[in-house]
Amino acid sequence: MAETLKKGSRVTGAARDKLAADLKKKYDAGASIRELAEETGRSYGFVHRMLSESGVTLRGRGGATRGKKATSA
Repeated sequence: MAETLKKGSRVTGAARDKLAADLKKKYDAGASIRELAEETGRSYGFVHRMLSESGVTLRGRGGATRGKKATSA
């Protein structure tokens, strides 16, 4: 996305469809929601909503988990 969107500006119609497709493609290629938000100049919530609306299966958060510790043998 060459131009960043003006924060708070409405994105509708064909522009919204194009943005959703671009975000979906980049997210599927491995970009994080936070990276996409930074790149587009929009909020995390906006990017999250756009991805959800476009049918993307969102990834888990990653990082350390609080599951059972593996026992060492």
